[in-house]
Amino acid sequence: MIVSIDKDLCTGCRECVKVCPVDAIEGQDGKPQKINEKKCILCGQCVQVCKSYASVEDRGYEFVESKRKERHLPECIKEPVFAANNICDIEKVKQALNDPDKITMVQCAPAVRVALSEDFGYELGYLTPGKMVAALKKLNFDKVYDTNFAADLTIMEEGSELIKRIESGENLPMFTSCCPAWVKFMEDNYPNLTNHLSSCKSPQQMAGTMFKTYGAQINNIDASKIFSVSIMPCTCKKFECNRQEMNSSGYKDVDAVLTTRELAYLIKDMGIDFKNLKEEKFDDSLGNYTGAATIFGVTGGVMEAAIRTGYELITNESIPNLEIYEVRENIGFKKSIIKVGDLNLKVGIVSGLKNVIPILEDLQNNKLDLDFIEVMTCPVGCVSGGGQPKVLLEEYRQLAYQNRTKSTYNHDANLEVRKSHNNPDIKKIYKEFLEKPLSEKSHSLLHTKYCVKKEGAK
Repeated sequence: MIVSIDKDLCTGCRECVKVCPVDAIEGQDGKPQKINEKKCILCGQCVQVCKSYASVEDRGYEFVESKRKERHLPECIKEPVFAANNICDIEKVKQALNDPDKITMVQCAPAVRVALSEDFGYELGYLTPGKMVAALKKLNFDKVYDTNFAADLTIMEEGSELIKRIESGENLPMFTSCCPAWVKFMEDNYPNLTNHLSSCKSPQQMAGTMFKTYGAQINNIDASKIFSVSIMPCTCKKFECNRQEMNSSGYKDVDAVLTTRELAYLIKDMGIDFKNLKEEKFDDSLGNYTGAATIFGVTGGVMEAAIRTGYELITNESIPNLEIYEVRENIGFKKSIIKVGDLNLKVGIVSGLKNVIPILEDLQNNKLDLDFIEVMTCPVGCVSGGGQPKVLLEEYRQLAYQNRTKSTYNHDANLEVRKSHNNPDIKKIYKEFLEKPLSEKSHSLLHTKYCVKKEGAK
């Protein structure tokens, strides 16, 4: 199980129950809780809020060390071990980094760069893309690429898919498919509605596919030797990379996922002085990104990025305002109408998975009149993901989320290129490899099909 609750440590405070979006945590007050695996969507919010822990002071050195070994935590990590936890894949990545026959490629999600530094003493939400890249190069990854590049690629495919659906009037509204916990929830509970999901893979999986196809081609290397790692704010990304259909490169597209917390562990384990690193840049071709890509990390960001590009694809005119405030600052569910030429685009933004259930019920009952809906499982999008640095004091949680969100939008505003279709390396990959959005080749590599996980669904 990717996410679990240790019965030896759980005090039954049930804080995890309050945040679980699918009521998957079961148990009595004051007694150890258990995760119902059939319900769990692996979002890791329970890991974020867990307050039940063991430290050397209260449980003894041998007990705590045994727990750390069970979880494959590096010896240098001396923080308390909490009841709710996720599996740690650091050893798998270290083995690949030390294997001379492996060519290691790594990608970093947009939300990682606004949170990683918190584990090294920086203020909440401090933006550190350059130091993050430098740390990954110090870890000896052969290529340091970026999920943001694939986020721009996602917009090209997803935006084109949306336009095609609007023109045909079929399978509307279209839901975003970037969040694996949301996709898993849809498959498990509303399989009859999965045709409303975009067929686009998430940016993580698109990047993994490109590393082992286009990346192998431009670097003149054997794709079978590539070990692809992603750094994610999300525990469910570990599940997503292991889905059996995620192998369109001819290999497993993403070999291992580390959370933001795990990357911090790895940096510390390797003795890297994060604070004194000189900033470095992502590697070319699969590391170049736009402001539209970086806002994928916040609620409404995928929608805003899609509109920036979709507006210009539909109207052949420049979008008048890049900041689309109608889709920002949402808690719960927000609807807006975006004027795109002669089209009134009806959109919805869902923040927090519990808020999507009434929408899906309305859709089943033909009461929903929207064209495009973004769904993010976590409270304010990926910046609040289950794999982000743990906020130990509850009074700082909202501040952490606010600062990470603010840093994300500031990063977007300060980038020279802010629309996905203007990324020169996106233009290049279509010209040299993918042909055009929704081409036969891009569809076979960048799109997917969905699974029905259980019977008797709603």
